[in-house]
Amino acid sequence: MNNTTIGETNDSIKKCPVMHGGMTATGSTVMDWWPEALNLDILHQHDTKTNPMGEEFNYREEVKKLDFKALKADLIAFMTDSQSWWPADWGHYGGLMIRMSWHAAGSYRIADGRGGASTGNQRFAPLNSWPDNANLDKARRLLWPIKRKYGNRLSWADLFVLAGTVAYESMGLKTYGFAFGREDIWHPEKDIYWGAEKEWLAPSDSRYTDLTKPDTMENPLAAVQMGLIYVNPEGVNGQPDPLKTAEQVRVTFARMAMNDEETAALTVGGHTVGKCHGNGDASTLGPEPEAAGPEMQGFGWDNPNMKGKAANAVTSGIEGAWTTNPTVFDMGYFKLLFGYDWELKKSPAGAHQWEPVNIREEDKPVDASDPSIRHNPIMTDADMAMKMDPTYNAICQKFMADEAYFRDTFARAWFKLTHRDMGPKIRYVGPDVPAEDLIWQDPIPAGSTDYDVAAVKAKIAASGLSLAEMVATAWDSARNFRGSDLRGGANGARIRLAPQKDWVGNEPERLAKVLSVLEPIAKEAGASIADVIVLAGNVGVEQAIKAAGYAVEVPFAPGRGDASDEQTDSDSFEALEPLADGYRNWIMKEYVVTAEEMMLDRTQLLGLTAPEMTVLVGGMRVMGTNYGGTKHGVFTEREGALTNDFFVNLTDMAYKWVPAGNGVYEIRDRKTDAVKWTASRVDLAFGSNSILRSYAELYAQDDNGEKFVQDFVAAWTKVMNADRFDLHP
Repeated sequence: MNNTTIGETNDSIKKCPVMHGGMTATGSTVMDWWPEALNLDILHQHDTKTNPMGEEFNYREEVKKLDFKALKADLIAFMTDSQSWWPADWGHYGGLMIRMSWHAAGSYRIADGRGGASTGNQRFAPLNSWPDNANLDKARRLLWPIKRKYGNRLSWADLFVLAGTVAYESMGLKTYGFAFGREDIWHPEKDIYWGAEKEWLAPSDSRYTDLTKPDTMENPLAAVQMGLIYVNPEGVNGQPDPLKTAEQVRVTFARMAMNDEETAALTVGGHTVGKCHGNGDASTLGPEPEAAGPEMQGFGWDNPNMKGKAANAVTSGIEGAWTTNPTVFDMGYFKLLFGYDWELKKSPAGAHQWEPVNIREEDKPVDASDPSIRHNPIMTDADMAMKMDPTYNAICQKFMADEAYFRDTFARAWFKLTHRDMGPKIRYVGPDVPAEDLIWQDPIPAGSTDYDVAAVKAKIAASGLSLAEMVATAWDSARNFRGSDLRGGANGARIRLAPQKDWVGNEPERLAKVLSVLEPIAKEAGASIADVIVLAGNVGVEQAIKAAGYAVEVPFAPGRGDASDEQTDSDSFEALEPLADGYRNWIMKEYVVTAEEMMLDRTQLLGLTAPEMTVLVGGMRVMGTNYGGTKHGVFTEREGALTNDFFVNLTDMAYKWVPAGNGVYEIRDRKTDAVKWTASRVDLAFGSNSILRSYAELYAQDDNGEKFVQDFVAAWTKVMNADRFDLHP
């Protein structure tokens, strides 16, 4: 056979089959035979092997060295520096940059805290190829010279949000502020469920129990169709009906933690500038970035009819600007929406859109490429919802009566949209961080470090609380931490406040008893109750370690604060309520997903690895911390001692495992058939799953009893300190 090199094309040469051996494409994996197997990969993403920056690199310290003033000046200049390969609408990239920022941030959902702008994930699949993100690849590529210039001191994630914020400033909005500190990831997130659909923009029906009731959308999803950020701009399933769209908008934005006023402000302010693009035949566009050929270099949606004119772009299919002056942040949106009647039309790309009836020529925006031409403005179905829905209409009337109020409300909503997943304000970096504490930031006052920790531990130990009570309370206080949006955790001691104190999973009666003992100890010592709850858990763990015959101290760092009711947005905390906790062998009711899958989800949100999950479950079982004191999985004769008995007995072939109904299994002696223990699905996962069993066998070894204790303490401390951003910002 003739030789050829990579990249050569020779149709006369037949391609040779090559048994290259590597699983080099994503179309199949070694686990495709068993699609129901636990996806433990979600626990080990974004590790050091994929990160080219090395373990010593600390972005949050590097970004502090950034020349913030120079960067902002460069972005201001960039906005009007139109490039021939992707010309700016009206010579201003503001609208494009705002859309990029919005769509980066708008993937956030409050149900699990996943999505959002804080990781720079818009660079990767699937987001880089969502239909709703069409042509945002151009926005990112336009920004590349700025990213290249500022290098490691400026993450893509920060730049995405900053570009939209500066765009607003350049068009006349006084923004509320901006914070740096978002660190880039280096490959697509493996943990986020975006929906079960296998096609872009599949009808919404499958996402709802009842499509006529928007609040029946599948949790944790917020977008109404696969590949959208929010709602279909043409209407429900592409059928215009502003009142139906209004209900979808309301639920979608609520699932993103926005109320009606914030939703209206964002809709109006987002559409006050820029335009939609649908001036052409969408069928002629090339494939999305992930499907495009190598010659496209990551560009998707290639438009053969662009011809160097901004006005020829095709993105959503809707065509036109919302306002008369689309490069100025003004009140023009209200003037047109409420000043004219609107009728349904079709764009050149065939999309449904609303256009004004008998509009004055001077109210029409000029063409994005040719200022001598004017076009009708447009509204989407979501825009018409602002006028036709009574609640949104009333809010808009309030905005129209007070421009200053509208501007401030929008600026605050934009800040919330773009910072919602950054965690508390202690993590904010830069000169434009607002001084005000906002309730959605879950503020926590500083806690004391000036108290005698040893004396507090001694009082806790003498308090009469049981080991299980102390450990379970500390765990419950910390376990709702979410690494996705950095909410929850033990800091703030919100477990003693509504709604957490009443959550079923927190065993309110037991919790109240423990708090009644710990609160006086905290008050007397001058310590926060948050610290004392964690300290009590540590005391319990140390008692269990001693009972196992080891002497290991559990690390403790004082300084947690106690949040107040006034500092707690109780409604938003409802999303953090646990429905199951595999670590305490509890599930509220039977769900479609298995108990072990729910444990895996919780583990990922806690930022734990599979080995850490394994040691924590094994340790919690033998300490007797199960919900309600059940004995499922307590595979030991030495309950209360931090031994490796859970693993020793789980892996012992002297026993067999027999289903007993209702998700319970009996552990029976193979010789006598006598029931030795009972177990849940979660317990047995550590023996049935081949990966988890490998960890279980490790910890079951005779020589790893002390290793188990050491590893448990490390994992326990990691959970207790997960939200201590003062220790690891």
